[in-house]
Amino acid sequence: MKSAARPGSYRGRKAPYLFLVPATVLFVLFFTLPIGYAVWLSFRKVEVSGLGLGSGARKEIWAGLENYSGALSDSELLNGALRVLGYGCIVVPVMLGLALLFALMLDSEQVRLAPFTRLAIFLPYAVPGVVAALLWGFLYLPDVSPFSFVLDKLGLPQPDLLDGGPLYLALSNIAVWGGTGFNMIVIYTALRAIPAEVYEAAKLDGATPLQIALRIKIPMVAPSLVLTFFFSIIATLQVFNEPTTLKPLTNSVASTWSPLMKVYQDAFGKGDIHAAAAQATLIALATLVLSFGFLRAANRRNKQEAAR
Repeated sequence: MKSAARPGSYRGRKAPYLFLVPATVLFVLFFTLPIGYAVWLSFRKVEVSGLGLGSGARKEIWAGLENYSGALSDSELLNGALRVLGYGCIVVPVMLGLALLFALMLDSEQVRLAPFTRLAIFLPYAVPGVVAALLWGFLYLPDVSPFSFVLDKLGLPQPDLLDGGPLYLALSNIAVWGGTGFNMIVIYTALRAIPAEVYEAAKLDGATPLQIALRIKIPMVAPSLVLTFFFSIIATLQVFNEPTTLKPLTNSVASTWSPLMKVYQDAFGKGDIHAAAAQATLIALATLVLSFGFLRAANRRNKQEAAR
């Protein structure tokens, strides 16, 4: 009868790596390989000879950095990036501010029906993004919106939220409505992990609930705020569902409104997957640089505060 492998044996040391094999295989097949293939496509292009008819008239050749230089000089892509920047300046502070406010309110001792309130705030996050965009899109349309009907009966002006400047507010509202609940849960979980002795000591020192929130709770959940800000930046740079869903409802949303919409239009509208791959790679690199740059700055600040 064979004896069981001892913890320090070769078989025992190999066991953790065997458990990692399924996840590693899935990661390589569905993440690493698609990214590598997209990068490979970004360095190639299709060369057309003659009228492009017949076998051999269209062939794929090496393009070097041509697709990248074209993407960096593409005004539509750059304008889309500026639109997303303005969109993010509205979404990120409002969404995280509301998430922090709701989390602090739920963590208060005076709150009533906390489980129901927590579920009600989180529930919009469970609604798929396309469904949420359709829901709000029809609420924005003057002909079918109940808000427009009420404003008309009251004799008040009916703003067109799907045209011009208000379009940014309309798109931002969808993102805030859907994302606040998730960020609130992250911050609220961090608040619940703070030892009760900290609050008791602050109360004995005469601290008010507002002072406890500002001087104890918010500083102690700073890592959660950094995490939610990190997720919000990534989601903002990759905005696609909301403007794409609202596009059939208004002429103010172009098919290249955001960088990802530009990638989709070039890949499936124009059939230029090589240029689209280069644009997608640049977007991924920009997201990576901004995200890790922010995380590094946050870590440096935490180390400086810890050293004091």
